[in-house]
Amino acid sequence: MGLKHFFTLICILNLHLLHTFADDSTNTSTLETYIIHVDVNLGFFARFKDLESWYTSFLPTSISNGQRRIVYSYRNVFNGFAARLSADEVKAMESNPGFISAQPERKLDIHTTHSPNFLGLNQNMGFWQGSNYGKGVIIGVLDSGIFPSHPSFSDEGMPPPPAKWKGKCEFNPTVCNNKIIGARYFNFLDDSPLDDGGHGTHTASTAAGSVVAGANVFGNANGTASGIAPLAHLAIYKVCSSICLESNILAAMDAAIEDGVDILSLSLGGPSRDFYLDSIALGAFSAMKKGILVSCSAGNSGPFNFSTSNEAPWILTVGASTIDRKIRATALLGNNVSVDGETIFQPSDFPSTLLPLVYAGSLNTSDPDIKYCTRASLNKINLRGMIVVCELGVVARVSKGVAVKNAGGAAMILVNPQLYANMTLSNAHVLPATHVGYADGLKIKTYINSTATPMATILFKGTIIGDERAPVVAAFSSRGPNSASLGILKPDIIGPGVNILAAWPISVENKTNTNATFNIISGTSMSCPHLSGVAALLKSAHPDWSPAAIKSAIMTTADVVNLAQNPIEDERFVPASLFATGSGHVNPSRANDPGLIYDLKSEDYFPYLCGLNYTNLQVSIIVQKIVDCSVEARIPEAQLNYPSFAITFGRSEPITQTYMRTVTNVGEPVSSYIVEIVPPPGISVLVEPTTLDFTEASPILQYQVTFTRLDSTTNNAGYIQGYLKWNSGTKYSVRTPIAVILR
Repeated sequence: MGLKHFFTLICILNLHLLHTFADDSTNTSTLETYIIHVDVNLGFFARFKDLESWYTSFLPTSISNGQRRIVYSYRNVFNGFAARLSADEVKAMESNPGFISAQPERKLDIHTTHSPNFLGLNQNMGFWQGSNYGKGVIIGVLDSGIFPSHPSFSDEGMPPPPAKWKGKCEFNPTVCNNKIIGARYFNFLDDSPLDDGGHGTHTASTAAGSVVAGANVFGNANGTASGIAPLAHLAIYKVCSSICLESNILAAMDAAIEDGVDILSLSLGGPSRDFYLDSIALGAFSAMKKGILVSCSAGNSGPFNFSTSNEAPWILTVGASTIDRKIRATALLGNNVSVDGETIFQPSDFPSTLLPLVYAGSLNTSDPDIKYCTRASLNKINLRGMIVVCELGVVARVSKGVAVKNAGGAAMILVNPQLYANMTLSNAHVLPATHVGYADGLKIKTYINSTATPMATILFKGTIIGDERAPVVAAFSSRGPNSASLGILKPDIIGPGVNILAAWPISVENKTNTNATFNIISGTSMSCPHLSGVAALLKSAHPDWSPAAIKSAIMTTADVVNLAQNPIEDERFVPASLFATGSGHVNPSRANDPGLIYDLKSEDYFPYLCGLNYTNLQVSIIVQKIVDCSVEARIPEAQLNYPSFAITFGRSEPITQTYMRTVTNVGEPVSSYIVEIVPPPGISVLVEPTTLDFTEASPILQYQVTFTRLDSTTNNAGYIQGYLKWNSGTKYSVRTPIAVILR
C-alpha cells in the first residue's frame, strides 16, 4: 500500500447491480460511467411502476435497452443512478423534467497485537469489559473484501446477528457466520467478496477481529491479536480491486444502509471536493440520518497542509499516529556510530562482522533514479556482499530490496527524505534491512563520504515496547486546514496507523501450514478501523447516542500529550499542529464517560450548508429534501455545534467573531462546570457564562465564545492555536481545541 494513497471504509447502503452492456448502436469506447442525480420531489416518479422504470426514462430514446446501460439504481444514499453513457447522451438527458446533474465517476484510492493495549483496552477489565467488547453492533467495512477462513473471523462465542439485520452473504452461505454476517461485492469483474489484496482483511480484523493467540510476523510483535470491538459483527462490502470506483462505493453504502449496519468504516477517499460533488459525503449524510456513524481515513498525503480527504462535518475523519512498539534494527557503522531503524524481517544469522557500505546514488551519477534503488537502475550493477543505502521514493520500499538482492546485495538501509523526517516503517523485506530517519540517513551518508572504505552491519534487536514519544503523528497523515469548509477543523482525531499488525490472507513468511497469517502495514487506512471499533464500543455502551454524540465524546476526551506527558509531536519531533492532530489522540475509556457532548441532528446542517453559499439545489442534493436557503437561517461555518473551533482572521473577516455552542449533560445529572481558557497567542477569547450549572430539569445549556484579534498579534499569516475546557471537579474535563488561521 503506497503511502501517497489511501482508502477509507465506513459507509454501507443498498443497490441493484445490473450488468453493463452497451447497445449495438453506440461505440463502447465512447462510454463512461456517470453518477446521475434526479429530483423525486417534482412528482414525475408517480407515473412509473417502480424506481428502475423512472430512472430508465431519463435515458435518451436512442438507447434501445436502457436498463443495460444502468449500472446501479440508488435508493438510500440519494435519488439517482449510475449509468454508462456518452457525453452526447448526457447532454440529451439534461432537458428531462427532474434531471439535476450528471458527473463522471471518480476512481478513488485505497488509503493488531498491541494497539488495543496502547489504547488502554485490557481484557476482562475497564471500558472494554464494560462495553461488552462491542457486542450487538454491526460494523460495515467498505474495502477490498475479506479472507473469511482467517481465525480472526472465527465466530466462537459470538451471538447471532441482531434481528434488524437484512444483509446477505454472497460467499457460499456456509462461509459467513456470526462474525461475518454479510459479505457482498460490487465490481462486475469480481465473482465473490474474497479479498485478493489483503487491505480489506487487515482493516476488518483491526475493527472487529476475534481474539487470536500467538499472532506475529517473523516472530516479531508477538502476542494476542484482537480487533478493537472483538464481539461486534462484520458486514463486508467489496468495492475495490485494483481501483475503487465511485459508483461501486455508492452502491455499497446504499446496500449497507438498507442492510442495517450501525457503523460504516471506509479506508478510502479522493481529493477534496465540494460536498454536493463528493459521493462519500453524500452517502455518509444519508447514513447519518439513519443513525449510522461513518468513519473515514483522512488520507495519506501528509505532511502537506490542505491535504485531507473526507472533510464533511458529519464524517469522523481519522489521521494516523504511532504506537509505542518498535521492531528495531540498528545500523552499526565502521566509525562505531549506531542509528536505530525498523524492519519486520529479523534474520538470526546475519553476520555481526562489518560489510562494505555503499550509497546507491553514487553508483551512477547520470541516473537520477539510482538513489531510489529501482530495478532498472540496479539491473547491471554488481553489489555482491554489500550493504546498500537507498533513498525512499519512486518505487515501493520492498521493491527496492528486491532490486538490491537481485544485484547481489547483502543488506539494505532505507533512508527518509527530509519531508518524512523521523518516521520509520516496519516492512517484510526480502533481505536484511533497516529503515532509518532523515537525520540518521545524513549521518550514514556523511560517514560514507568521510572514508575510502566505508563499512557497516545491521544488528537485529526484535520487538521493543515503551517508546515514550508515542503517539507521534505519522508523516504521511494528511493535514488540514479543511479545503471544503475552512471553518470546520479536520482531521477530527488521530489513532494508531503506523506499523499495525492485523490479519492477512497469505503468509508473508511463506508458511503453508496455517491460516493464522498476519502482516504489519501503515496508513490512515489502519487508523480508521481503530476508530470504527471504538465507535462500536461506544454504540454498544450507549445505544441511544447519535453519531454526533459518539463523535463528540471521542473528540472532547482525546489525549493531547504523549506517554512522556509532553505535547504530542509530529514526524519532526516538534509539537504537532491541530491541523495534524485534530482534537488529539483517541482515549476510548475517557470517551465512554465524557460528561458533556455537542450533539447535532441532520436538520442542524441545513443552515450550515446554506452558509457555505451552496445553491438550494446543491443543498438539496446533500440532504435529499427541498431546502430554500432564503428561508433557512444561514450560519457561518464556525457556528455549527461542532466539538472544535476553526476561526479565520484576515482582511475580509471581522476582528471580532462570536459563536454559540450547545452542550448536553450525559454525566452526573446535577453538576457544575467551570471554563478554563488558553487563548491562541494574540487572540482574546471571552466565554459567557463562565459556569454551566446542570440540573435534571436542565440537561442542555448554551454558552457564547467571542474571539478578537488583538493588535499584539505578530503573525501576519500562519496558524496559531489554543483551547477551552469545561471542568467539573476532577472527574470531567471537556476539551475543545481552537485553531486560528491568520491571513
